[in-house]
Amino acid sequence: MINEMLRRGMFFRGVDGLQVELIEAQQEGKDVNGLKEEADRILQMGDGVEKMMAANTFYDKISALPIREDFDYVEPSDIEGIRKARPANRDSYGVPPEEDGLYDKIYGAWLGRCAGCLLGKPVERWTRSKIDGLAKDTSNYPISEYFSSDVPNDIKEKYDMKDTWGPVKIYGSNVVGWINTVDAMPPDDDTNYTILGLKVLEEVGKSFTSIDVAAEWINSLPALHLMTAERVGYRNIISGILPPESGWRRNPYREWIGAQIRADIFGYVAPGNPEEAAELAWRDAVLAQHKNGIYGEMFVAAMLALAHVTKDIGRIVDAGLDQIPENSRLAEGVRKVILWKKDGLSWEQAIDALHEIYDETQIYDWCLTTSNAMVVALALLFGEGDFEKSIAISVHAGFDTDCNGATVGSIVGMTLGAKALPKKWTAPLNDTVTSGVAGFASSRISDLASRTVEVIRRG
Repeated sequence: MINEMLRRGMFFRGVDGLQVELIEAQQEGKDVNGLKEEADRILQMGDGVEKMMAANTFYDKISALPIREDFDYVEPSDIEGIRKARPANRDSYGVPPEEDGLYDKIYGAWLGRCAGCLLGKPVERWTRSKIDGLAKDTSNYPISEYFSSDVPNDIKEKYDMKDTWGPVKIYGSNVVGWINTVDAMPPDDDTNYTILGLKVLEEVGKSFTSIDVAAEWINSLPALHLMTAERVGYRNIISGILPPESGWRRNPYREWIGAQIRADIFGYVAPGNPEEAAELAWRDAVLAQHKNGIYGEMFVAAMLALAHVTKDIGRIVDAGLDQIPENSRLAEGVRKVILWKKDGLSWEQAIDALHEIYDETQIYDWCLTTSNAMVVALALLFGEGDFEKSIAISVHAGFDTDCNGATVGSIVGMTLGAKALPKKWTAPLNDTVTSGVAGFASSRISDLASRTVEVIRRG
């Protein structure tokens, strides 16, 4: 399958995202009426250079369209514009962390990220009803333990449960990720990027530029370990289109979740300083994202920075909102979740409300930064600082389950510290994470935490 896709150029040609581009441009406030037929005509062309050239012309045509004058949002992508668009009454924060607990906090965040990712990994791309169905059929509702494929055959058949992807490798591995089939955190993009970010910070320090991150992508991460927006950004970079242009040029996935999952390391190394974390995250995000795709990474990094110094989940979510444009679609979505909590909805009712806004069966909604940022905020607020409840809600919500489980686990893991995390969630990891990042095939999670602390101390 992979060989055939490579032969046809499907990984890097950019044609298959034309329909996504139409949705994306409309969401950004552009008038795309009458352009669907043109996209359909291009998609019906035979594979080859002519088709790729037609697709590129189409992308450029949409890129040149203006934003409608009646568009309700203000969504810059440059750092100065983003800062000007933040809430005027934001908190200044800047609370120094306690040195004594620094390692435990960082280790808790790394462990929490791996545990939350592993919980959501085997049910990624499942619908909410399918996830809940498996949980109920295995006496695991609400989720209180990892999913296992060691279940009766009738349940396996009902949910089409497989232990491997067969000959297909995702991030270099064909492991699905059921708890009974792993003895460490298997390779995943949600941990690859955290490790890659640490590598950049170790080699360059916190003064790194977007070009430094781009160079590390090319040097340290195989191209087929990237998906959607990151794959387009990678293609742009090796074609000489550098950030920030690499983030939006012919990139229909520019507001998808990829940057949001790259955020954590930048929050880890900015303890008590959400503004610094958000700026570091911005430098990374522009490689493959634009507008709300960028805000998602800044939002998460800022939350993690404050999670160093407080367990107040509401304040942590507010810290994330304080670093992104107030009048953006992402901020609006998160504010809706905050209202659901204030209005007294249960976590199940809040998930119902989210699914009334976004359709998990549509790939655009499923992978969008805003829908998944809302899942993260929902799991944090309704999880109320409880690690198990928080990661469970993030997976019960559906959408990008491993990404959201990882982010939520990271934030709550940071607030609690490693010593306070339940062993049933951390012990199966065996303090080990594997990855596709050059030089990090297998790493002790505790060692990654120690190395992160060293980056902080170097300043």
